[in-house]
Amino acid sequence: MPLIILLAGITLLVILILWARLNAFLAFLLVSILVGLLLGLELPVVLAAIQKGMGDTLGGLVIIIGFGAILGKLVADSGAAQRIASWLRQVFGKRYLVWAFVMAGFIVGIPLFYGVGFVLMVPLVFTIAARYNIPAVYLGVPMLAALSVTHGFLPPHPGPAALVGLFGANMGATLLYGTLIGIPAIILAGPVFGLSLKKYRASPLKTFVAEEMPVASLPGIGGSLLTAFLPVILIAAGSLAGFYLPGGSSLRGVLTGLGDPAMAMILAVLFAMYILGFRRGRKMQELMGMLSSAVADIAMILLIIAGAGALKAILDESGISLYLAEYLGRMDMHPLLLAWSISAVIRICVGSATVAALTTAGIMAPVIIVTGADPNLMVLATGAGSLIFSHVNDSGFWLFKEYFNLSVKETLLTWSVMETIIAFSGLAGVMVLDLII
Repeated sequence: MPLIILLAGITLLVILILWARLNAFLAFLLVSILVGLLLGLELPVVLAAIQKGMGDTLGGLVIIIGFGAILGKLVADSGAAQRIASWLRQVFGKRYLVWAFVMAGFIVGIPLFYGVGFVLMVPLVFTIAARYNIPAVYLGVPMLAALSVTHGFLPPHPGPAALVGLFGANMGATLLYGTLIGIPAIILAGPVFGLSLKKYRASPLKTFVAEEMPVASLPGIGGSLLTAFLPVILIAAGSLAGFYLPGGSSLRGVLTGLGDPAMAMILAVLFAMYILGFRRGRKMQELMGMLSSAVADIAMILLIIAGAGALKAILDESGISLYLAEYLGRMDMHPLLLAWSISAVIRICVGSATVAALTTAGIMAPVIIVTGADPNLMVLATGAGSLIFSHVNDSGFWLFKEYFNLSVKETLLTWSVMETIIAFSGLAGVMVLDLII
């Protein structure tokens, strides 16, 4: 019965958004209340869970998305993005720009949370796409494929890092195997799948696409790159400090604090205001106007993500994630395929890759002892399954849709398919490695 209620709720959510044309935020709230009541939760509990879910989801994302939008606006309007676009064009040529963004997405994605990498790289995608008349979706999906793989497969991202501990895996081995599996997955879901995306000519959010500026007025390439990638540098330094410096080290404490994603974004915005603003003669009033414009453009994105968080909280409160995992855990199949399947089903039903992965780990951890499955491959199988078919109950789906200004159908045919390719490619890679090692 709980599974039927969940499937009916997701179906209703799709109908409200696609057929009734209801605002996605309002649709999420209505479905969250209805599903919560049908699952046996009392109305006060439902309302409290919705508020908590919205707060928990936005609490970790408001600074990252908000300041990421501000940084993107500063980088775009100052001409820094145009300077970087020109540099990439010179180094890789227009023909290989897709591969340039795949490499950038993979390098940036290793130390960064997915949301940070998204809001840092997407504005650059928009600027280069506009300048060279390349479809933004065609250029952006391969880069986001690289970000998704690092998010789902590679420590020190929260999901994979937690799975390493829960499965008793080795961090270094998981990182190595994840890279071996991830590269083919990125190629298939990125440049190869991207060949079919040239027909999508959607116009992205204007706030991230600056008008062409005279070359003489552009900032230098060094300052432009440093500003755009300062969060990457800070977060990477913090991650390395956490791994290699002793626990009581003052330097570790400083680097870890500066490398917190929220702190890194705040510092990057302040640095950008000085390097791309004050130092180039811009006034405070002008800079504050840019900031206000950037925040206004992402207000609805934040509300939609909050709505997705509300639905996730209802599903967590009702215990349906655990119900699904226990039900599927009784199935007789290869442990790696079982871990992938459980994670995939929970991901499709619940929406959160992290929730899917961690819930699966709670069920599958004892299976490793019984079957002798490789714990490092178990981490990767679970991570791959947790990425499958992102759709309307996932905040990442709405982030992509709203930034790239696509319809729900177009988002399903681009973003959702890309995530699914990664999930199946990851499973194939895990099974091949299981035969070799």
